[in-house]
Amino acid sequence: MKYKITLKGRTYEVEVEAGQAMLLDEYEAIVPSAPAPVAAAPVAAPAAVPAAPAAAAVTGAGEVVAAPMPGTILKVNVTAGQAVKAGDVLCVLEAMKMENDITAPKDGTVTQVVTAKGASVSTGDALVVIG
Repeated sequence: MKYKITLKGRTYEVEVEAGQAMLLDEYEAIVPSAPAPVAAAPVAAPAAVPAAPAAAAVTGAGEVVAAPMPGTILKVNVTAGQAVKAGDVLCVLEAMKMENDITAPKDGTVTQVVTAKGASVSTGDALVVIG
């Protein structure tokens, strides 16, 4: 197999066979010169991305369902006042490129939704309160 290796501005062409390396050619690397600057047309500033809402304080009475790991909330499936059963998916948390369903630990009514879609959460942050 042949390889081209550049070290400190010098390029080496190397052939490797059966565990032995043999230098085939050595030459100076040529760095392309930068093209003359072209006057660019003014570009409109990109639209500001809305910031994810900050974590709200828990005001509802009941059991707090907390984030088991840090991540981003992809979807919130419940609203305040909604009845849920144990095992219902409350929200979807993306962590390490995987979607994790956050489920209700018990039957009850959602008294407060603390998080929102797009919010970044840390381990232990309140997501939903179930009464």
